[in-house]
Parts: sequence; structure tokens; C-alpha cells
Amino acid sequence: MDLTALDDRQLLDRQGALAAERRRIDAQLAAVAAEIAHRSRRELGHEGLAQRLGARTPERLVQQVARMSARDAGLLVRVGGLGGPVASAVADGSLSLDAADAIRAVATPALEEQLIRDAAELPPDRLAMHARRLRDDLDRDGVAAREEELRERRYLHLVPQPDGMTRLSGLLDPESAAVVAAAVDSATSPRRGVRFVDPHDRGRDEALVAADSRTLEQVAVDALVELVRIGSTAGSDEVLGAHRPAIRVHVTLRDLDRRTGAGELEGQTAPVSIASVERLGCATGVVPILFDDGGQPLDVGRDQRLFTARQRIALAARDGGCRFPGCDRPPSWCEAHHIEHWYRDEGRTDVADGVLLCRHHHLLAHNNGWRVRRAGARYWVVPPRTIDPAQAPIEAPPKGTLSRRYAVGA
Repeated sequence: MDLTALDDRQLLDRQGALAAERRRIDAQLAAVAAEIAHRSRRELGHEGLAQRLGARTPERLVQQVARMSARDAGLLVRVGGLGGPVASAVADGSLSLDAADAIRAVATPALEEQLIRDAAELPPDRLAMHARRLRDDLDRDGVAAREEELRERRYLHLVPQPDGMTRLSGLLDPESAAVVAAAVDSATSPRRGVRFVDPHDRGRDEALVAADSRTLEQVAVDALVELVRIGSTAGSDEVLGAHRPAIRVHVTLRDLDRRTGAGELEGQTAPVSIASVERLGCATGVVPILFDDGGQPLDVGRDQRLFTARQRIALAARDGGCRFPGCDRPPSWCEAHHIEHWYRDEGRTDVADGVLLCRHHHLLAHNNGWRVRRAGARYWVVPPRTIDPAQAPIEAPPKGTLSRRYAVGA
């Protein structure tokens, strides 16, 4: 087929049709893999299919026969062994294997039907986060046990490579990730394209970038190495000093008073227990964010054009990152956008009339005709007529668990 002969709509339709066909083929592959696993089950011992053919596990046998990666073979076996609504959705081609695996991972049957519907709008990685958040909302009492389970999975490997380099690999639990991410974000922020609202900061960071030929990834690894070097040679009161990376903990006063529910570490997708919130409050301090009766923090009105540092903290707590639908940029990558233009529309520098947008979506708002609209505590983005002649508003819900609970009046 000559793809260059297709117009844009035909090209996208072709992509969608091929993806649907792939889902149907994947469903058959998963069913076959599940039967291979059944014929290789442990109780059969050396008489099992995989063992008889010299493969240690059914996943390994599937990998050999299908000539695929270990990751893909494991996915086929896991999803092929599912039952219920998820298995039916995979079989009829409406649910991808990755989406089915994301639903399987939360192991919450009460949410399966909803997550199958949500999978039509969310890619698998975002569906996985969405599934965990729904599970945590449904089972707040289980947050502490899941937090401990994640903590037990943390590890770090340093593997020397033949060329003299060393590969670093590992997993960080949410609390550890919050510490590391805050330090790395601080070191790499000039290179992420964020336009600092303070002219002094903007000039400083443009000069830093111009004088430094390192990539963003190289800056990040150098920052980690430098922190380890300083930490291994300096006293406990000398490392980072007054510029210690801020770890912001979000929690409702109601949950804190009751010692129930959970809190959030800004930038992390898994909740933490109230016990961890209290411990972090003792160890690192909590930045207070004051909300009025409508759930909107700290206003400075019309006289001030730039959002203050405290307002940006409040926006981060409320929005959880870029507010544009489908964007996963965290608060540290975002800029504060006036819903009503400060110069043209005499907009106010109030948290209620501001939203966080990453640089890309901030440029869309200012340069490509997109607008943000608000009604109470709900926000929408409105596309330009060139994208949607009807300019139908698209809801832009907050990203964080806590802010979502506020949005629905929890």
C-alpha cells in the first residue's frame, strides 16, 4: 500500500485498523500461551510440555517458539491466564494485552468493568496509574501495607560493563524517589525549557545552559554523583544546607486528624500512609498550603502580575502537574498560566484563575489559540476553531489523588 497517497484521515484510520487487528492476534497468542502454561504446570514435573522440550519455564518456551522478548512472553502467559470481564475484553479485541495486564496488577475485581471502559481513553501506562489511584481511593486502609510492599522492592545495582562504563539500575520506592527526584529536578531545571517568571532567575539559567555543553541526562547523573561525593565527605549539617531539596507532602486536615486515609508525595503516583506523612513532617517539615472555603489557596489579586512562590506551591498541590488533558509533566516542569490574560483581559493573579501548564501546552495556549476556562473548581481547555469548529470544551481534571478528592467534594 502506498501510504503517501492517503490523506490524514485515511492514514489515521489505517493505523487504527491495524492496531485493532493486532489486538485480535495478540488475544489468540495469549490464549495459546496460556494453554502452553497449563500443559507445563508445576505438578506435571518433567512430564510438563516446557520441561520435556528443555525449557525451564512456560514463559521461556513461548519466548523460544515465538522468537520474542522475555517481557512479551511473560505478558502473554499472564494475560492468557486471566478470566472474567478482562479475559472477555481481550478475546473480542477491545482491550490490549498491556491494558489487561495493568488491570490485573491492581487485583481489584470491583473495578474491572470501569477500568475496561477507561482503557478506551487511556494508554496502558496511564491506565496503570489510574487503576492504582482508583484502588487506593476504594481501599484507603490498605495504603500502608502497599507502601511497605513497594519499599521492600527497592534495590540498586552497579554493573561494570566491558567498555569500562558502569550500568546503574534499580527501583526506588515513592519516598526514596521523592528525595532523589527533588535533587535531580533542582540540578536539571535550567535545561527543561521552563521559563522562570523571575527575570533574575531566567537570565541566570540561560547563562548556565549556554556555558554548559552537557545533555540533560549527563547533568542528572553528574548531580547524583556530586551529591554522593559531598555526602560522603561532609558533616550532616553541611550537606545541601538551606537549599535542601523540598519534599512536599499533600494531606487533608481531616485525614491527618483522624489518622486514617493517606497522603501524597508531590510528583509520585503511589500514596503514602498517614504514619509516613507524620514522620516526614518531623524529619523535613511540611509546607503549609492555606485553602479558602471554596478550596482555592492564597490570592494576590490584580496588582501583582507574577505568581508568587507560595502560589506556585499551591498550584502544584492542586493541579498535580500540567493540567492539559493527557499530559503527564510533573509540577517541576510546569509554568503558571493566567486563565484570563493579565495584560489583554485584566486577569487576576489568583490561584483560582491560574493553572499549571508545561511549556509545550503553555505555548499552545498563548500561540495556537487554545484557551482555559473555569467554572468554580472545575477547569476545561477549549481548542481553536482550526482544531474543532464547534470548540467543544475538554475537561482538564487535576492529576493528584488529593486534588481529585477535593474536586469531587470528598
